[in-house]
Amino acid sequence: MRLFFTLFILTCKLFSSTLHLDISANPSRLNPILATDSASSTIADFIFNSLVKYDENATNIVGDLAKDYYFENNTTLIFNLRHNVKWHDGELFSAKDVAFTYKLINDKSVISPYTSTFRMVKSVEVVDDFTIKVIYKKPYFKALETWMMGILPEHILKNEKNIMSSSFNSSPVGTGAYRLTRLEHSKSIELSAFDDYFEGRAKIDRLSFHVIADPMTRFLMLKSAQLDIGSLEAMQFERQVDREFFKKFQKIEQISHSYTYLGFNLRLKKFKDERVRHALSLAINRQELVDILFLKHGQVCSGPFLPGGASFNADVKAPSQNIKRAKELLKEAGYDEKNPFRFEIVTSNSSSIRPYAVQILQQQLSKVGVDVKIRIMEWQAFLNMVVFPRKFEAVLLGWSLSLSPDPYLLWHSDNDKPGGFNFVGYHNKKVDKLIEQMQVTIDRKKLSSIQQKIFKDIVQDNPYLFLYIPNSITVVNRKIKNIKPTINGIWYNQREWEKIK
Repeated sequence: MRLFFTLFILTCKLFSSTLHLDISANPSRLNPILATDSASSTIADFIFNSLVKYDENATNIVGDLAKDYYFENNTTLIFNLRHNVKWHDGELFSAKDVAFTYKLINDKSVISPYTSTFRMVKSVEVVDDFTIKVIYKKPYFKALETWMMGILPEHILKNEKNIMSSSFNSSPVGTGAYRLTRLEHSKSIELSAFDDYFEGRAKIDRLSFHVIADPMTRFLMLKSAQLDIGSLEAMQFERQVDREFFKKFQKIEQISHSYTYLGFNLRLKKFKDERVRHALSLAINRQELVDILFLKHGQVCSGPFLPGGASFNADVKAPSQNIKRAKELLKEAGYDEKNPFRFEIVTSNSSSIRPYAVQILQQQLSKVGVDVKIRIMEWQAFLNMVVFPRKFEAVLLGWSLSLSPDPYLLWHSDNDKPGGFNFVGYHNKKVDKLIEQMQVTIDRKKLSSIQQKIFKDIVQDNPYLFLYIPNSITVVNRKIKNIKPTINGIWYNQREWEKIK
């Protein structure tokens, strides 16, 4: 009997499938309401479900934990929840979990950047075990998107005294298609398919995330097929992989939903002067950045919302480099060869591109007499010691945006606070008013007009210098079948993927 059991286990391992992936840093908290870094968010997305999600074409919002929803009126939203959802520990999911998650997000002891997302919610009521009523303070353009947030288990966390330091953050229990089975910091994280997932068990048994901080190491592991999926920088795609590589991997290239920017700490006297920010913008040759860094696999970024969406303002163009005017503005602000403008740019090594980008910026800015120092840090140290404590002069960073971006989180004065995403300290009363007007605008045509005004005003203020939008170049092991790329990337139907032997 023991021999039979051993053979059975060996057979299961032989025929099980594992997807090998990489992340650039250790996840800080595998809790969807606390996940502010990309590593935590990436893994948490497999472990937790939200009430709703975008459909395959990213044009409609459909149920996830909710089987359906409807509006009773402009401010009242009803969710009918699924009856067959289990948490990874076997307990049944119910409306109490939704109400508990909402309460926790709004708890004053919880520092979550997503608190602002729920600012328009007046109340969340449990109608019965599988019905939730959400009442908004006023009509809200993102009433549904608010609930694209992972839901937490009440039965596990209801007696937790401090969610910020809870062990749950490193041993989470969700309802997702995968559950956490191993977490080894600086080494690997393993997720295993959840047998009782309400939409059916995922066809790939395990997701193995390898923690690899060094971009070159990630690239070499991808080239040697130790990873099944990876991202290529443009230079790598054009010059560092060959035909043999593409016998093993297929390429999926799309414009990314992200941009990179140079952000100034507007609390500092040197950056309060609009002439200085304008001069620095005119000193930069954005197209040169794109040409050198991306070799036709990217484009210049002209503002805070990405091309293709209703919020994009095509009339606002990225400035062309103007060395003469940049010098004039700096001189007006009191800077010249005897008294050069000096500042430090801090960025991280989590991307192989940004350390090169900051060197190009340093060289371009030197043409107008600006003295730039560079500091490159490990990602977590960069976040915890520089970005969130606001201990920087300028940062080179990027944002990934949703299909329906909410400028409140990044640009409203309210979010210049601990845990908030307005960490450059941008304050503009006109923009604040436009954002507040936008929040209660349901008419899509009017909404687009307001968003485009916000776009224009932010660009004119230069709180960020918007630089570039890279293409996303993803390569996938040809052994993985059933991938259906969408506007949101490749992951929408991951539960249907299969990995052939």
